[in-house]
Amino acid sequence: MKLLMIYCNNFYYKPVTKTLETAEDNTKAMEFDNVLVGFIHAEAEDEQDFNGVEKKLVKNLKWAAKKNNTNKVVLHSFAHLSESKASPEFTVELFDKTEARMKNTNYETWQTAFGYFMDLKLNAPGYSLARIFKSF
Repeated sequence: MKLLMIYCNNFYYKPVTKTLETAEDNTKAMEFDNVLVGFIHAEAEDEQDFNGVEKKLVKNLKWAAKKNNTNKVVLHSFAHLSESKASPEFTVELFDKTEARMKNTNYETWQTAFGYFMDLKLNAPGYSLARIFKSF
């Protein structure tokens, strides 16, 4: 798992190009203020330990959100952090369970449209805990 977390004063996305044939049709743009965005890359080896990977993902997202004084989190599939890639089915399940777990602990949580390249706009402040990278 590779995880790049960026705290954003403002984050906007719009699905543009469908890259996964099985992805649901989605062109809805969304915008958020005061949000932690998790750029998440699930790797093939993560499929051997779903529960462990999910637990670490949730733990890191909660920690970074608290450090940035927000309870808002966006999960964004960003398969550009490693050459190893988990299956789309694994990644979707990981995102769905992570979102549910975050919501069960009072975090407002959303997912960007899975299986799309997107237009992204973000405004991130210039301090160290606004940008955190984890590999596990």
